[in-house]
Amino acid sequence: MTEAHVVAVIQARMGSSRLPGKVLRSLGGRPVLGWMVRAARAAEGIDDVVIATSTAPGDDAIAELGAELGVHVVRGSEDDVLSRFVQARAETGADAIVRLTADCPLVDPTLISKIVALWRSDSNLDWVSSTLVRTLPRGLDVEIASASALAVADAEARDHHRTHVTSYLYASERQFRTMGIVVSPPANDLRVTLDTAEDAAAIESIVAELGDAAPAWADVVAFLRARPDVTALNAGVQQKQLAEG
Repeated sequence: MTEAHVVAVIQARMGSSRLPGKVLRSLGGRPVLGWMVRAARAAEGIDDVVIATSTAPGDDAIAELGAELGVHVVRGSEDDVLSRFVQARAETGADAIVRLTADCPLVDPTLISKIVALWRSDSNLDWVSSTLVRTLPRGLDVEIASASALAVADAEARDHHRTHVTSYLYASERQFRTMGIVVSPPANDLRVTLDTAEDAAAIESIVAELGDAAPAWADVVAFLRARPDVTALNAGVQQKQLAEG
């Protein structure tokens, strides 16, 4: 049997409403998107890495950075993000797509590897994620969707499900085969996603301590537990709701 072809797709755009240009913001001397590409490349079980951005002129800089990093870039609809992932799957022939978002620069390659390994152990699964039951900090999100499940979502999903790519696989009435990982003790009260200036301050503090390397998730949690002053920097940030885009 031919080994399944797994591709990591990093969605990225410049037009963030709360922190414009965040994906190219410098973090520890490299762009945030560069952190994402490095983590995806370091993960086991990933056969290729793609950046999925829009055709909007403002996203030309993302395509240029992808070229500099030697990463294949697909460009499509600014709002229909799901269609970009479908395009990436078609262009790479992937059997499954790992979805990463460019605002999670501290994602752990080992965590990506574990999610991919779970899917590879049972490729009949439609979706495997670190967020089915969230126990990790927000910003360490990793998920993988099979090509067949992605095709169903593309055919049936409407409205905000097309913006959020995989939400149809876990938040619609249709039943998909899903699996998640949980950690204990939980750390889902912590936040390391990059969406606001407060988030940037917290993440920069983490990088200043842990250095320019893709950190282990447990080291991120340990640092934040030991430094409530850093945790407090973005503790008041409200996460956007699913339907908000």
